[in-house]
Amino acid sequence: MSLSVSRRLAASAALAVAGLLAATSPSALAAPTAVVEAPTPPDIPLANVKAHLNQFQTIANNNGGNRAHGRTGYKASIDYVKAKLDAAGFVTTLQTFTSSGATGYNLIADWPGGDPNSVLFAGAHLDSVSSGPGINDNGSGSAGVLEAALAVSRAQLQPTKHLRFGWWGAEELGLVGSKYYVNNLPAAERAKISGYLNFDMIGSLNAGYFVYDDDPTIEQTFKNYFAGINVPTEIETEGDGRSDHASFKNVGIPVGGLFTGASRTKTAAQAQKWGGTSGQAFDRCYHSSCDTTAAINDTALDRNSDAIAYALWNLGASTPVPPGPSFENTTDVNIPDSPGAAVTSPITVSGVAGNAPATTKVDVNIVHTYRGDLVIDLIAPDGTAYRLKNSSSDSADNLVTQYTVNASSEVANGIWKLQVKDVAAQDVGYINSWKITL
Repeated sequence: MSLSVSRRLAASAALAVAGLLAATSPSALAAPTAVVEAPTPPDIPLANVKAHLNQFQTIANNNGGNRAHGRTGYKASIDYVKAKLDAAGFVTTLQTFTSSGATGYNLIADWPGGDPNSVLFAGAHLDSVSSGPGINDNGSGSAGVLEAALAVSRAQLQPTKHLRFGWWGAEELGLVGSKYYVNNLPAAERAKISGYLNFDMIGSLNAGYFVYDDDPTIEQTFKNYFAGINVPTEIETEGDGRSDHASFKNVGIPVGGLFTGASRTKTAAQAQKWGGTSGQAFDRCYHSSCDTTAAINDTALDRNSDAIAYALWNLGASTPVPPGPSFENTTDVNIPDSPGAAVTSPITVSGVAGNAPATTKVDVNIVHTYRGDLVIDLIAPDGTAYRLKNSSSDSADNLVTQYTVNASSEVANGIWKLQVKDVAAQDVGYINSWKITL
């Protein structure tokens, strides 16, 4: 993205200050922290997720065409989800509340085991609007969370954190169900929730791939998943404050989640990046009677369902392992403005037996006026490129973050390179330092 002249000059001045701070910051040279190791997340079967959507569609068809709060279709939906979880060995709790003169229901499901003082929570709202069956909004999120929970049972996962799942009522009336749950949760119990993951509309027909940017660890976990399947993401803004994560965020609980878009229009750049049709809404059936099983993007639903499992396994079932040896390059490397060529910064790794680990860590410290324009790769000694970051609309300055790379097919010893390219004009910056931990 281009910068105005005034912003460019201001950014250049800020760059000099940021460079000084980065160069003198103790964190730039900090010792490696312990990495984590998690069991391999499962591939969530798309057919299973769609089977749940078909059930929600049938329930709506048999109950006046919707699954809205206070209607028989919603209670039937709750009963369906609860029966699946009860049969899979979860401890379920049906919480009732009153809204608009009708009884509402939240369903909470706990997987036995894990640290009771560190709860990883995944949830989705189960209600639809009264004007349609709500298959994408939000049968998709509800089905994805349900199937991920059932995958926990199939794997007989022994998580390090306690896993909890929730399906919320009356979200369409103003996050009523999730607010009720959080507001009636004692402060001591709130403090035990290490993170809440929200999934609202994950199968939009003209899908985009949006990641919440509220908690850095949760955000990076989802970005790692999508980077691993070479799908670029953008920061989610359309749903800010409009889904159940807001109920948790408002009481200080870390939150994150995924979203594929609602009524906003897909741009030409987004259509080029993700496919689909520019100039049309991400979900043309949003809050409409056509929000049926016929208006679901199977690819988006499949990817996002897999991402749910990836996050649960990596955030909820990981165990600390000691870090391996680290190697660092602190020499500044200027990043030419577009259309300049990509630049590399090398690190020679030696004295490490065998291959690199599946949890190879790459710490990147780049000073730049517009990090969204940067494309970053890790180049292995044999020339294989591992994409760390695609370009995006992220307009913030500088990039100080850590990436996890499965480089287990690479021999550890040799020359590794960080490769950076600026893909849009009128930006300035440089690689301040980077580190690889094997």
